[in-house]
Amino acid sequence: MGRSTIERGDRIGDDVLELLREYAADGTPCALATVIRTEPPTSARPGDKAVITADGRLRGWIGGSCSEPVVRREALRALAEGTPQLIHIVGQPRDSVVGTPADEVKQSRKQGELMIATTCPSGGSLDIFIEPRLPKPLLLVFGDSPAAGALVRLAELTGFRTRAVNQAEIGSLEIPPGEGYAVVATMGHYDEEALEVALSHPDLDVSLIASTRRASAAREALFRRGLDEHTVARIHTSPGKVRGTTQEEIALLALADIVAARRKRRRIPQPVNRF
Repeated sequence: MGRSTIERGDRIGDDVLELLREYAADGTPCALATVIRTEPPTSARPGDKAVITADGRLRGWIGGSCSEPVVRREALRALAEGTPQLIHIVGQPRDSVVGTPADEVKQSRKQGELMIATTCPSGGSLDIFIEPRLPKPLLLVFGDSPAAGALVRLAELTGFRTRAVNQAEIGSLEIPPGEGYAVVATMGHYDEEALEVALSHPDLDVSLIASTRRASAAREALFRRGLDEHTVARIHTSPGKVRGTTQEEIALLALADIVAARRKRRRIPQPVNRF
């Protein structure tokens, strides 16, 4: 696949970091697992790292067969939920009086944290922190109005990859796969043309900055262009009673709606593969 091949060794940390850079460059979601504490005997050491992709493939080193399955599973959970996970893998202590025996721990979970027993004969324990590395969501902003420019600047500050789209670019617009949002801030100049292009990408969350009357006229124009009711219904307009009085306030309210929609989307439970 043209990616780094990682084997156990002194350079494993550098190799994992290089792999993270490759994934960040091409927008591949992944999770970084880091061993943060060990109780011997374990084959892993604090600072050992591995990268896990959405297909469950693990590259790097976080211990052997006693830790890899649970790390894969929890990495996929972290990717699905978009939140870090902390794993305590508890071994059977040599002295049953000291510590908590593994057969009493079994498995317990609280938000973002899992304690699980291992039946490995070595009896060591590990704490592993898993951090999801998700591509920044894409925000397309149609228009060259002051509100569009303010929206691009604000969105960049809040963790979006932004792209301003003018009228000349609409016909050749290509959108990469992944989480994406589009805001039409053309202010009546070519609203329908921009909306039709945005709606042609079924994965995009599409918003329109317009008055209630203007938004209704744009929807009617899209129906006349042949778009069906289901497609046109994907257009969001600000549901709030608060209206911006400046271009910057209009942009801020539009961004707030996008952030709220994104939070709602991420609360939808995602399936987690089991290993």
